[in-house]
Amino acid sequence: MRFPMMYAAIAASTMVVVAPAQAAEVRPFDTRAFALAQKQGRPILIDIYADWCPTCKAQAPVIERIVKSPWATKMVVFRLNFDTQKSDWQKLGVRRQSTLIAYRGLRETGRSVGDTDPARIEKLIRSPVA
Repeated sequence: MRFPMMYAAIAASTMVVVAPAQAAEVRPFDTRAFALAQKQGRPILIDIYADWCPTCKAQAPVIERIVKSPWATKMVVFRLNFDTQKSDWQKLGVRRQSTLIAYRGLRETGRSVGDTDPARIEKLIRSPVA
């Protein structure tokens, strides 16, 4: 009756450790990095924010939760400062802070302004290429 104990010892010694999934990449907006992510076909979210904006502050934890989702590991989030990067947000056709723009590669798939609802923000980020 030594066999069951032997198998238990083998099973215990072959335990598999699974590493947690990595979160999406979050970085300051940079036109070169944005163009590279587009060429790579990555899902992209541009978060146009202002430090003084209460809506932006409400969006931040929603975005933070989403980027930790297992499905978002290939996504890159570019944070574009409304106060210091005016020429960049103007080129994107943005008119105010708290704007979120989703891309799949080169194509914009959606945008929202002032939305803080987690389900709608996730839907925006996951929007397919039209």
